[in-house]
Parts: sequence; C-alpha cells; structure tokens
Amino acid sequence: SQIPGIRKWEPEYLPKICDFSRIDRLELVSQAEAEDTVRRLAREEGILAGPSSGGALAVALKLSEQLENAVIVSIVCDRGDRYLSTGLFPD
Repeated sequence: SQIPGIRKWEPEYLPKICDFSRIDRLELVSQAEAEDTVRRLAREEGILAGPSSGGALAVALKLSEQLENAVIVSIVCDRGDRYLSTGLFPD
C-alpha cells in the first residue's frame, strides 16, 4: 500500500524500537479498502480522517467479526481536511 503510516516498510526503514517478537500477526489492507472505510467513517460517524485511519479501522472491523468478547481499539491518527482536494471525498 502507498498509505503513509501503515504501508509495509522495508526492514532498513523500520524504527529500532520495532520488535516483531511482540507482534502476534500482521494484517494487510488495500488502498481501496482503506479509502472506502474512511469514507464510511465520515458518512456514518461524522469523523473526517485520512486513509491511514481508514486502513486501521478496516482491520479493526475485520477483527471484530473474528473475535468474541474482545475490546478492539482503532486510533484515528490523521486528519481528513488534508485530503479534501485529492478526490478521496468526492461527495
């Protein structure tokens, strides 16, 4: 994905604090899925965010279908106003 903040980084670009032994699994999300989810977030919840937030929420929603009695947190980590002129929010 080309989504800044959630794209799959090459090993030499990973921060030194990244410890994959503490990560249970990686979940991949497509650019299209992230964008669709961030538009849904704006439409249904009134939260204007960017594609990285849409990607994080898309994965959280997938996990919610797989897990029972879980607390799932998705962080809105960017603002959507920066994307108003990009076509991300056409309506």
